[in-house]
Amino acid sequence: MPATALSLLNLAESMVEQAIALGATQADALAVESDAFSVQVRLGEVEQTTGARDRGISLRVFHGQRSAACSTSDLSPEAVERLVRDTCELARLTEADPCAGLPTGNAAPSTIDLEMDDGGVPLSIAERIDLARRAEAAAQGADPRIVNSEGASFDSSRGEMAYARSTGFSGSYRSSSYSLSTVPVAEHGGGMQRDYWYSSGRHFADLLTPEAVGAEAARRVLRRLGGRKIATCRVPVVFDPLTAASLMGHLAGAVSGDSVYKGTSFLASRLGQPIAAPHITVMDDGLRPRGLGSRPFDGEGVPVGRRAVVENGELRTFLLDTYSAKKLGHSSTGSASRGLGGSPSPGAANFYLQPGSATPDEIIRSVRSGLYVFELIGFGVNGVTGDYSRGASGIWIENGELTYPVEEVTISGNLLEMFAQMEMIGNDLDFSRRVISPTVKIERMTVAGN
Repeated sequence: MPATALSLLNLAESMVEQAIALGATQADALAVESDAFSVQVRLGEVEQTTGARDRGISLRVFHGQRSAACSTSDLSPEAVERLVRDTCELARLTEADPCAGLPTGNAAPSTIDLEMDDGGVPLSIAERIDLARRAEAAAQGADPRIVNSEGASFDSSRGEMAYARSTGFSGSYRSSSYSLSTVPVAEHGGGMQRDYWYSSGRHFADLLTPEAVGAEAARRVLRRLGGRKIATCRVPVVFDPLTAASLMGHLAGAVSGDSVYKGTSFLASRLGQPIAAPHITVMDDGLRPRGLGSRPFDGEGVPVGRRAVVENGELRTFLLDTYSAKKLGHSSTGSASRGLGGSPSPGAANFYLQPGSATPDEIIRSVRSGLYVFELIGFGVNGVTGDYSRGASGIWIENGELTYPVEEVTISGNLLEMFAQMEMIGNDLDFSRRVISPTVKIERMTVAGN
């Protein structure tokens, strides 16, 4: 990269100093730089390769309780000076907000090596293309019923971020990420199905092999063939790790400080109360080595940590940035997420349901009649009430065995009831994503079919 972490940090610090010199009472700045590359292939042919090098800066300025934020990708001295001047002028014109302001103090970020950057792997374009081709070929060659492909892709990025604020903090860090995926299409009995699999990680060495990605994608698409409808029933539902992770995503949204102070979360009034079964613990860990959501400090320079959001079924904390913390009368949890555009907002780091001791097979064997869900469709979740209704595909469980694929059904319930009825938790937690869960069995849900 043409700029070093130090030069980015100096740039962020310089913008803050300029804003203060122009009369701002507080200011913070973000400077980022990244290199990204993506390749897509389909049926062995390269469809697209994309390389991008991006740089950008963002400045937030406060005049008392008035604030404004601006950003640009033009890093010339003239553009930086203009950005600072314009942001200061805008801040004087906005409405005052008693909760506006920056965090104070200079708490040091964790000294744990988070292993966020693998130093960059010197892969040629041909090698990147070959990774995607191998993943697709492994899926295509797994079974004659796999007749087509929506393609495969390999993506990589590496960058650095620098942050400075006038209230006593500046710092920077580097990070890398990689992903490999493929989407096979299978046909049987006149019906066609598609499915996918992918692998992702901070380090290239953590990716599954292309052959493993392709084999799993093939297994997933083949199990969908011959799907049936079923009669409406109320039965146990087992969520595979990907669909169970979506339940954790709904929980993460409900404990976000923005949703809580706006009154749009079904958990807004439940801090300190039981919201799930007693054996349920949900963590948010911003310090997990190689975690895709890990970082030494958040988007406002507040050190991140590891905390129980739900512990033994009880809601212990919300996820807060400085603004939402002030609105709710709490302290920031180091959960501010921030891009170049706009102001920070609270969000999860590495958010996961703590695993149990049961294997996925043991969970399935515990079900006499029920549904194993591996795909959810639509967005039928009401964040205010927790009411839940989504289209689903999966496999019918009969006498503890996976029997035939099921499609075109809807599963419904209420998230609070679902959390309370999480009867069994699997031991198959995979940390290669940000919001994750092991396999989960919910005691009973309505499955609407014919």
